[in-house]
Order: sequence, then C-alpha cells, then structure tokens
Amino acid sequence: MQFTDLALHRSILEAIKEKGYETPTEIQQQAIPEILKGNDIVGCAQTGTGKTAAFAIPILDIIHPIVGSAKKRKFIRSVVVTPTRELAMQIQENFDEYGKYLNTRTLVLYGGVNQNPQVDALKEGVDIVITTPGRFLDLYKQGFISLDQMHHLVLDEADLMLDMGFINDVKKIAKLAPENRQTLLFSATMPFEIRVLADSFLKNPKYVIVDPVTSTSSNIKQSVYFVEKEDKKKLLAHIITEDNIEQAIVFVRTKHGADNVVKSLAKQNITAVAIHGDKSQSARIKALEQFKNKNVKFLIATDIAARGIDIEQLPIVINYDLPNVPETYIHRIGRTGRAQNDGKSISFCGKDEKTYWQDILKLTQAKIKEVSNHPFPWKDNQSQNSSSNENAPKKDFRNKNKSQSKNSSSKNSNSRKSDSSKKNKKRWY
Repeated sequence: MQFTDLALHRSILEAIKEKGYETPTEIQQQAIPEILKGNDIVGCAQTGTGKTAAFAIPILDIIHPIVGSAKKRKFIRSVVVTPTRELAMQIQENFDEYGKYLNTRTLVLYGGVNQNPQVDALKEGVDIVITTPGRFLDLYKQGFISLDQMHHLVLDEADLMLDMGFINDVKKIAKLAPENRQTLLFSATMPFEIRVLADSFLKNPKYVIVDPVTSTSSNIKQSVYFVEKEDKKKLLAHIITEDNIEQAIVFVRTKHGADNVVKSLAKQNITAVAIHGDKSQSARIKALEQFKNKNVKFLIATDIAARGIDIEQLPIVINYDLPNVPETYIHRIGRTGRAQNDGKSISFCGKDEKTYWQDILKLTQAKIKEVSNHPFPWKDNQSQNSSSNENAPKKDFRNKNKSQSKNSSSKNSNSRKSDSSKKNKKRWY
C-alpha cells in the first residue's frame, strides 16, 4: 500500500512526499482508513512506528474542507491531549509539516510558562490544539476555550498519562467535549485501566494493535555491559571515546543522577546537557534544540522526557541506569531505529540491577549481546567471597550462656541446691 492509495488530499500527499515517505507503516495502514470513515479508534503500537502521523494525517484531511480559506474565522476543531510538554511540541511539528500547504493553524498549550501568549493565540483563533491536561483545564475554566465546534478528541500516550496521574483530568476533558465527537486513543501498552477508559467514552471503537510493547524493534542492535555501579561513569566515557559515538541519548533514573553524569562527562571534555522535570521549560526547549542541531552530542534524560523526544536517525540510546519497569526499557530504546532506520542500544547493568535486567529479558524474549571485553566488569572475586560467606553457617550468640551452662559441671554451678533436691523438687503446677 502507498499513501496515494489512501485517497488523501493532494496538498497532504505533497507534504508527505517532501518528507520522503511513500509507504505507510502498519499502524498507519490500519488506522488512517478507519479514522477517515469516522470511527473511534483504540490504537496500540510501540514507539517509533508512526502513531502520530496515523492520527495527524486523517485529521488534517477531514478538517481541511471545514477550515476553508485563511480568512475564515477559526474555531477549535481538534484537541490532542498528551502527557508532556516535549511530546506536545513534537506533535505540533508533525501537524505543521503534514499541513504546510493547508490553512490550518495549530497551538500548543502547556503549563510552567506565562499563559498570556497562549491566550492571545486562542483569541486570534486556532484549528488544532495540542495540550497537556492541566493547562487546558485552567484556560477552559477561565473561559478562553470553547469546544462547541470540536470534531476530534485525541488521547496520545494514554498509558503514560495513567502512570503520571492525569487520568482524572482526561476524564474531565472528555466530559467537556461534544458527545458527537470522534475520539481516538493511542497507547504504547494496553493495561486493564486503559481498556476501561476506552470503554467509558469511546463509541464502538475499532481496535488497531500492531507490534505490542512486549517486543523490541528488530532493527535495533542491543547489547549489555555488566559493570560495577561506581564504574558506570568511567565506562560511559570509555565507550564514547573508543566507539567514536557522535550522538546519543543517555537515560538515567533520577534528576540528580542526570546532572552528575553531565558533570562527569564535562571533566572528560565531552559536551552533554541534561533534561528532566526540574529544568525550566525554556531550558528544556533549549536543550532539545541544541541536541537536535548537534551543538551538543549527548542528551542525558530521565524517563519523563523519554516519550517526548523524536529525533530522526538517532544512532544510539544508552541505558546508564536500567529502568525498574521493563516496558520502560522498550520505550527508551524506541528513540532509535525509528522510521525503519537502523539503531543501537547499550545498557549498563550493575549488581543491584540484575533483577531489573532479568525482567527485561523475560518481557522482550530478545537475545541481547553481552559485552564482557571491557575494563570495568563485575568484581567476581568479591562476589564469590560474599556468596561463600553467605552460605557459611552463622554462629548463634544468643544461647551462648545456655550452652556454657550445659557443658559446665554441677560443681561449678552457682546454685546452692544439691542435685538430689533438684530432682525431688515438686513444681507448683
């Protein structure tokens, strides 16, 4: 199937052609025709499979004749709800690229910044709003948002919104939208809570499930280094230098850890920038732009930012810290190997993370190469000594006095009673 077979508007097809796409991905082949028919959709596919285009392209095709000329008054026709600011901006880029020859106008709404520019843009009129839940509800309560002309409600990365505690806000937004809307729900995983959510406000949805998140992309070469926790910084600098890595995202578990990795790489004259929840919005945008433009080679990120990063032809993802949720591993390495490009993932596994790694292997069922030829392996001698010590029987110091009293003779006993009196002693019970 080609994009030309989907009966899309010629202006959209021209924009798709300019991006170099000819054949839709599997999620796009299944979802786009159903959306064009007006059906509600529940789409499940792993990251990097083109989920954003799967709803952006048909939405643009549907609202284009409604929007009309550029001079026509603007109303909010489509609302896309997403969990993070970075992901909202990535979605806006997709809408702008595919709709570059249309008269549609997009706007991103998110918190943490002054609302006045966003309010001014709403007053001027927009067709498509991409928003995080909190800021959208704030502006709606203030009377700056009207959904009377709304056609589409899109819930993107629904499972992440569930994890981040946004589901109640999502339900509020769904209640505010017109009942005759078309609702599209996309998620990388399909837990029970998401199915309940879909059943609550989608009407006879069509389920489109492609490459569930239990599998990793076949075009990503995966490897693991078993390394002592205190040697991870040295190993990271070693791999970057020895393998001549030009660009990579390095995932860590904590915000503090991200900042520490940046400082450690700086001592090795390796430029890196951190992105996490404690960074201001302007700092996060600047960090992403620097990384995309290759002014900074390495982006150190926490998992909150993981799904908001979409960089074409990103060569490598490094798991500096293993995630404690195995599905997160798939989301992380899904940043590379996108759009059918080849990618590579490198994981560091400390002794304290061995259980996490076993969970990842159990979920993915993947054969991942173990790299043992590196200067910072697990210290086997110490582990063997510790294990032997663990297996040795432990001395019981609690009954020390009792054992001594048993071994001592009655002559050495402190009791003044004779042995015969002890034998003939009558208990009161």
